[in-house]
Amino acid sequence: MSLRARVSGVRQLEPRQVFQALSYLQYPAMLAGLASAARPLFNGMDGMLEAYNSALLYLGVGVGLSSLQDPDKTQNEMSRRVWEDPRKAYLMLWVLALSALLPIVLGLLGTALASSTALSQLSWGFVAYGLGMLGLLKTAIVMRERHRLDKRAIAGAATDMEESA
Repeated sequence: MSLRARVSGVRQLEPRQVFQALSYLQYPAMLAGLASAARPLFNGMDGMLEAYNSALLYLGVGVGLSSLQDPDKTQNEMSRRVWEDPRKAYLMLWVLALSALLPIVLGLLGTALASSTALSQLSWGFVAYGLGMLGLLKTAIVMRERHRLDKRAIAGAATDMEESA
């Protein structure tokens, strides 16, 4: 807390706290994406490409918002096991990288080659989804570095050596 905030008695809001709070907007965005994807099932197949474009846009925004979460914490036990194991984390980073780059490449190719406006819009939805996945990939890289057990063991041993010297 800054000196000014201590003197005035007002607690300053840290940017990390703001971004952590904003990350919870991922849930309504994901629900909107799922609702958009399900819309053609209830309203007939008219407007299917537009519905899937909306779904990809909302899902991309939702995934992008999830990257605002604190990378120091894991979401659940399975996530902790993945990020603590260097091999599993390495594999997960490749899966996320492909999940980000493939939609971007396909979307850009689709935009260039689309024969209709609806297909072009759907292609831009793929690009938006891929960009959201890039944000998640960046957060995953940070999580991998912060949660690896082998790195923590080396850092802990170095600290122990410094304390004994």
